[in-house]
Amino acid sequence: MSNGKKRSTGASGSSRRAVKNRGTEKTADRISQDPVRVHELSRGKDIKKDPLKKNTLKKESLKKEPLKKEPLKKEPLKKESLKKEPLKKEPLKKDPLKKDPLKRESLKKDSLKKDSSKKESLKKDSLKKDLLKKESIKKEPLKKESFKKDPLKNDPFRKDSSRTGEADWLRETVKPKEVSGGNELSALSARKGKGRTGRLKIIPLGGLEQIGMNITAFEYDDSIVVVDCGLSFPEDDMLGIDLVIPDVTYLKENLSRVKGFVITHGHEDHIGALPYVLRDINVPIYSTKLTLALISNKLKEHNLTKTTKLKEVKHGQVINLGCFAIEFIKTNHSIQDASALAIYSPVGIVVHTGDFKVDYTPVFGDAIDLQRFAEIGKKGVLALMCDSTNAERGGFTMSERTVGRVFDNLFNEHRSSRIIIATFASNVDRVQQIINTAYQYNRKVAVEGRSMVNVISTAAELGYLRIPDQTLIEIDQVKNYPDEQVVLITTGSQGESMAALSRMAASIHKKITIKPNDTIIFSSHPIPGNEKAVSKVINELSMKGAKVIFQDAHVSGHACQEEIKLIYSLVKPRYAIPVHGEYRHLTAQKHVVEDLGIPKENIFILSSGNVLEIDSEKAEITGSVQTGAILVDGLGVGDVGNIVLRDRQHLAEDGIIIIVMTLERGSNVVLSGPDIVSRGFVYVRESEDLMDHARESVVNALERCIDRDITDWSRIKTEVKEALSDYVWKKTKRSPMILPIIMEA
Repeated sequence: MSNGKKRSTGASGSSRRAVKNRGTEKTADRISQDPVRVHELSRGKDIKKDPLKKNTLKKESLKKEPLKKEPLKKEPLKKESLKKEPLKKEPLKKDPLKKDPLKRESLKKDSLKKDSSKKESLKKDSLKKDLLKKESIKKEPLKKESFKKDPLKNDPFRKDSSRTGEADWLRETVKPKEVSGGNELSALSARKGKGRTGRLKIIPLGGLEQIGMNITAFEYDDSIVVVDCGLSFPEDDMLGIDLVIPDVTYLKENLSRVKGFVITHGHEDHIGALPYVLRDINVPIYSTKLTLALISNKLKEHNLTKTTKLKEVKHGQVINLGCFAIEFIKTNHSIQDASALAIYSPVGIVVHTGDFKVDYTPVFGDAIDLQRFAEIGKKGVLALMCDSTNAERGGFTMSERTVGRVFDNLFNEHRSSRIIIATFASNVDRVQQIINTAYQYNRKVAVEGRSMVNVISTAAELGYLRIPDQTLIEIDQVKNYPDEQVVLITTGSQGESMAALSRMAASIHKKITIKPNDTIIFSSHPIPGNEKAVSKVINELSMKGAKVIFQDAHVSGHACQEEIKLIYSLVKPRYAIPVHGEYRHLTAQKHVVEDLGIPKENIFILSSGNVLEIDSEKAEITGSVQTGAILVDGLGVGDVGNIVLRDRQHLAEDGIIIIVMTLERGSNVVLSGPDIVSRGFVYVRESEDLMDHARESVVNALERCIDRDITDWSRIKTEVKEALSDYVWKKTKRSPMILPIIMEA
């Protein structure tokens, strides 16, 4: 017995050392397959020191184990094995086994062998099920294969980037802070899977081959999203026209599919047409805080506030519109709250920069979110629509803060004179720097121009403009202060005829008169086409003795070539679509993009109305839709067309002659007249002889009609018109508009 006890003691000692050190594979197997032993090891050092406590805890664990495994009832195979284990371990609870450790070990070995064989069979069954599940999962992405191949196949510009599949980019998209209409990821992924075989259509309805009137439609299946809705200003030959807005006939024809307007920023060339377009296409408008406030001011003027839904979006937020999810990305521009858009569609991501520049030191708010552009670029971008306005200029655009230093120097140099600064009404950062400099030099600030007053008051209410106390004064109070204590901020930097500065230059402003000692600063560059008007205003101001400064007091709000290269390098698009600019600007960006390695066939210079269709395989221009310019004259929208403009131009160039006569019905005998009235042709009092001979030519024409028995008044009018036109051309080489009027007696 002593030898037996020694052997048993040695065996149990070696077993404990094996458990402690995990020295052999056999012992490790035993531990992993014995839930009792695993439970012992998990209880800590106290159990090892106290064998009695160990046995009691073992009993408790065996009693409680079935309860702990209750959640595993959903897996019937595992549950079955766990239920049988405690029954087979019952002999271990009897007292005789405590006295005989060798017998206990042998029983354990037998039970472990049986359990291990059963568990191996269960493992094989579960592995078979797992394999079947994996095979079914592997088959699912094959349905989405067209999307996976989309941006990277045969694309040298994207050699180093990795394009993920559809599910990947949906998982990796930004997590929205707030989402309009629900979580865009679940909504978009729910739409994508079944039956989506369409192509993304990009349709610019304006803004190409011109400056202004920016509006672009993005269409997929039953969803259309419209980015921006701007106006442009009339050309020189558009006589009497106030504004030009885009033709949105295509949107009217597909009204039920239009989900909303998404606005990038608050400039007129991006929001100005909304009050006119919303009358026919009343859908929600999504944009940032300041932009919506400026839109709201416009809607109030047209009594559209109650019928229009305005929905505020913050930078970094994603909105869900039909088949699209649209993310707003922070950018810099000459107005605050400007945004770029990442448009997530079922065929890929399209990035629309809006108007932007890269400003690392903005006057207000944060710098452009280049990190987000890079993150989206890593996901794989299908197309980039980039601002082209400054694509002809090399280098970088200067920071807005540099203008503040120029103002400081100018204020210091002209301490003794009244300063008048003309700038864009919407350039809140510029206004902020003028106010800061005026406060520094103890000057009061007055604001003139309706649009300037509206923008400044709105920006100040929303906290985008900080005005020190007792700095801002009314325009009526300017006369109460010495010239050296006053600064005027005014509109008219583009030479608009009815703007405040233009009226001052023409001496028709009611409250401000230009003085010889005034210093006038043009804090802007002329928009292409406005050069003559600006030059005229500068000449008029100079003739009044004022000092005009129009250099170094402005920086652009648009990206130059190096900034364009930076955005393309971060986003790495498959296709490049230059936007926002005249044809020469679009071509300049095309050359910049080619230098970056994007193939020529992947660069699309579109015209307004072109339909660019993109899918996973290719992009191509497939047709065009109706576009054009709708002219706004007073309250009339679209009632002035090319014919009316042609008549106005004719009247402006040559004037009009009106012939009035009274004929007897039936006999066509002339009862009175013909009388000739002229406007814009000649001064009648100095050309009486010409007018007498003109009257004679009309009388002769009427006599010829009577001789030939012509009784149709329309033919009589034609004969009279041709006769008078020939005479006037021979005598004056002019072609005035001739309007015969016949009255019946």
